[in-house]
Amino acid sequence: MKIGIIGLGYVGLPLAALFANKYDVIGFDINERRVEEIKNGKDTTLELTGMALEKVLKKTSVAKGLGLYCTADINDLKNCNYFIITVPTPVDDTKRPVFTPLINASKTVGEILKKGDVVIYESTVYPGATEEICIPVLEKTSGLVFNKDFYAGYSPERINPGDKLHTVEKILKVTSGSTPEIAKKVDELYNSVITAGTHLAPTIKVAEASKVIENTQRDINIAFMNELAKIFHLLGIDTNDVLKAAGTKWNFLPFKPGLVGGHCIGVDPYYLAQKAQENGYNPDLILASRRINDGMGEYLSLQIIKLMLKHDLAVKDSKVLIMGITFKEDCPDIRNTKVVDMIRSLQDYRVKTTIYDPWAEPEEVQQEYGLTTTQKLPSDLYDVVILAVAHKEYININVQDLIKDNGVIYDIKGVLPGKTHGRL
Repeated sequence: MKIGIIGLGYVGLPLAALFANKYDVIGFDINERRVEEIKNGKDTTLELTGMALEKVLKKTSVAKGLGLYCTADINDLKNCNYFIITVPTPVDDTKRPVFTPLINASKTVGEILKKGDVVIYESTVYPGATEEICIPVLEKTSGLVFNKDFYAGYSPERINPGDKLHTVEKILKVTSGSTPEIAKKVDELYNSVITAGTHLAPTIKVAEASKVIENTQRDINIAFMNELAKIFHLLGIDTNDVLKAAGTKWNFLPFKPGLVGGHCIGVDPYYLAQKAQENGYNPDLILASRRINDGMGEYLSLQIIKLMLKHDLAVKDSKVLIMGITFKEDCPDIRNTKVVDMIRSLQDYRVKTTIYDPWAEPEEVQQEYGLTTTQKLPSDLYDVVILAVAHKEYININVQDLIKDNGVIYDIKGVLPGKTHGRL
C-alpha cells in the first residue's frame, strides 16, 4: 500500500505524517515553497514540530520502507494506490461555495489514476458533492469508470488548528466508501493509525452530511450567544456573569459569544445552505445565524466607538491597538479571520490602528488582507486597546501600561485581569 496525500496544509500534513509512521506516503502540494519548508523540517502552520517532521521525512520517493516524501511533482505519486485529497473548500464574496481547489485536485489525481486505485476526500462539502462534482472529474480526466476501474471514499477532516491535545490520531474518524467492500477497506486504513477509532457511515452522503452539520451546529449556538450578548448589553448585564450562572446546570452548553472566523465554522454552513436551497428549502435558522456572526465585527467596532465617545475621546486620528488578528488563540491561522471585519469598520471612522500579533506572519497578513502587523509588543501609548484574540502571551501583559491616562480597554474575549472598560 502506498498513499498519496494531496494538499499539505493544516489537514494534509498532520495526516501524512501520521500515515508515514506505518506506510509509504507521498505528500503533494502545488506550493513549491511549502514543500521545500517541509523538506527542511519546518511547518509554518505549527501543527507539527521540527522533531515530529524529521522523524518521518525521507529524502527520496524511491526510498524503501516507511516515511513521508514531499513533492510538487505529481508524477512522484504515480505508484500510489490510495489518494487522499485534503484541499480547502472556501466560499466567494457572495458566500457561494467555491469548488475550484477540489476540482483541480481531482483533475491532478485523474491524470495518474490507475485501475484499482481508491480516491478518498477529506474536504468539507455538502451531501452529494463527492459523487456529483468530484467523481465526474476523475472519470473524465482518467478515462476510467467509477466503481468498476476505480473507487472513492469520504472521511471528513476534524483538525482543530492549534489544538495540541486533540491531534489527528486522537479524534474519532468518520469513514465511508463508494461500495461496501471499499468502505470496509477505507475504514480499515484509517483505523490502522487513528487510536481514537473510526465510525463507518453507511454512505458517502451520510459522512458528508455529518461533517457539515458539526460546524453548522457550533455556528448556530455561537450566534445565539452573540445575540444574547447584544441583549444583555442593552440591559446593562455582564454576559460572562450570566453564562457562569447558567452554566451551573448540568446540561447547559458552554458556548461563548465572539468573532466566528476560520476555515470551518464561518464557511461550512453555506455549503449546506446552498444544497438546501437547490432542493427548494430555505434554511432560515442557518442563514440567520450566519448573518448574526458575520455582522459581529461591525457591531463590535460600533460599541468601541460609542465607548470612546462616552470617555470623551476624539475618534478621528485616535491611536488604537488591536491585540490579535488570527481567527483563534495560540494559532497562526489567519484564514477568514473576522478580526479584519472589525478593523476595517474601525478604519472607516478614520482611527489609526496598530495590529500586534506574535503568532501571525506579517507577510502573510499583508498578502491576504493588505494590513500591516507586528510580532513585537509596541512601546507607544494608545487611546484604545482592544483584546481581539486570547493568545497566552497577552495574559501576562499589563494592558494598563499601554493606554493613555484617559484611554480605554475593550476586552472582547473577557480574559484580561483587572479593570476593563468594555467587553462583549
